[in-house]
Amino acid sequence: MHIDPITLHKQNKLIEKYRNDDKDILRFFDYHPFKSTEQRVKDLKGRHFDRIQLSEVLHTMNKQWEAPEATLGNINRLEQENSIVVIGGQQAGLLSGPMYTINKIISVIQYAKEQEKELNIPVIPVFWIAGEDHDFAEVNHVFLPENTKLSKHTLSQHAYTKKSVSHMQIDREKADNWLQQLFEQLPETMHTKGLYEWVRRCLDKSETYVDFFARFVYHLFSSEGLVLADSGSPLLRRIESIYFEEMIQYQPAISEAVYETARELQQMGYPSSIGSEINDAHLFYHHHGERILLSRSDNGEWVGKQNEVRFTTEELLSVAKEHPEQLSNNVVTRPLMQELLFPTLAFVGGPGEISYWAELKEAFQTLNIKMPPVIPRLSFTFIERNVEKLIRKYNLTAEQAINIDLQQFKDNWLAGKNDPKIEDISVEVKNVIESAHQRLRELAWDIRADIGQLSEKNLVYLDENINFLQKRMIKAMKEKYEKQLWELDLITLLIQPAGSLQERMWTPLPFINNHGKQFINDLTAMSCSFDKEHYFVYL
Repeated sequence: MHIDPITLHKQNKLIEKYRNDDKDILRFFDYHPFKSTEQRVKDLKGRHFDRIQLSEVLHTMNKQWEAPEATLGNINRLEQENSIVVIGGQQAGLLSGPMYTINKIISVIQYAKEQEKELNIPVIPVFWIAGEDHDFAEVNHVFLPENTKLSKHTLSQHAYTKKSVSHMQIDREKADNWLQQLFEQLPETMHTKGLYEWVRRCLDKSETYVDFFARFVYHLFSSEGLVLADSGSPLLRRIESIYFEEMIQYQPAISEAVYETARELQQMGYPSSIGSEINDAHLFYHHHGERILLSRSDNGEWVGKQNEVRFTTEELLSVAKEHPEQLSNNVVTRPLMQELLFPTLAFVGGPGEISYWAELKEAFQTLNIKMPPVIPRLSFTFIERNVEKLIRKYNLTAEQAINIDLQQFKDNWLAGKNDPKIEDISVEVKNVIESAHQRLRELAWDIRADIGQLSEKNLVYLDENINFLQKRMIKAMKEKYEKQLWELDLITLLIQPAGSLQERMWTPLPFINNHGKQFINDLTAMSCSFDKEHYFVYL
């Protein structure tokens, strides 16, 4: 394996400026992403964290997933007063979901290792599973390559209510059928049998999709000391009780801060990633198994979006105190809760997350805390040997392969194989025929109107015949170069699937099937620079 840094030409404008130290963007964050760790450690020393209770909850939670010893050891280290964490998170996707989840976990682990060496204090990698999310349709599928396309494989279990994924029981029959069909799609390799057996074990031992996610991740990262935390766990809710109370009390200030910051960013030309309104409560209430997003009414009450529930502030504070498991966070309050629970050295996020974190600085300040340094996660595209050879065959550089329009490149390549172009010759012939046909049409109109109309139709028929010949010639060209066009489609499938980055579409399953999980361990053991936009990883 070797890796090369790659420059991405089509980046989110805000992220591009964030990476390039643009002062207009950096002022929306409390720390510089790459220059603030020592100051951040000093700032954390003045804050209190309930380390013992958090450690107990994490032990209970992770033992249920049969977490490796390295993980349990790191949870013990979290009790030390000088320990800190590097944290990132994602929804509980099937088989980890898209590759960016794996890339993010690698980023959290690498950055924690790097900072522990630099700061000489315990730095623990933590991954926050967004188990409280309820949109199962976002995570109920994976894509696998089929010829030169990606095919979608959906686990067809229906979610009839807005129940958190943490509480959603696995439908055994549907999950078994889904897994069986998935592996039937994979080519047989020396790794397939073992891969199937351990995925099967992960699924069989899991009650919920968060369990399945956690067991899968721990199998991949068994020796790294990664600590997983399910944000939807009732155990965690008990610790969060006092923080829910705080958020309820400060809700008007939090909501106004996010709303005004979003407006400021919009005036600078950056669309709001959160899309918040001034009366958003940024909390969910769990009612009869469903998550109901709350807002504040004009009279100060807390109401559901469809008026399903209604609370006074005193009543909601009572819920937070007595039944915190009935509350959960949204995209605004989850980062706040994360910061209140963990002594966070840095948050590792993707482009979308950094865009919405830009709207949160003032919200953190309403609770008298600073937003942690926000580190752009590592971004990888995995290149297999056959595709690496094809990139060279078509005289593409790695940077071109990820940045240019590969479909347009393929069209241009084929067009270059017929010179002069079939389309150009067709237009030229049509023009010649129309000119020569003009006298015939004039004479036809002079004879009689119906004959004139017939002559016009005759010209249309001649055009249609040329179009037919043109299509057949182009089809014949594609058949002649079928192998080469297939190769160009294969490059596109791996590097720009559906016009996107590989990490947004591909699951890790095909790569693990071809190479075993060792390539993930090898990449995790490397030290990648976080100021680089993207890497090609050659397997």
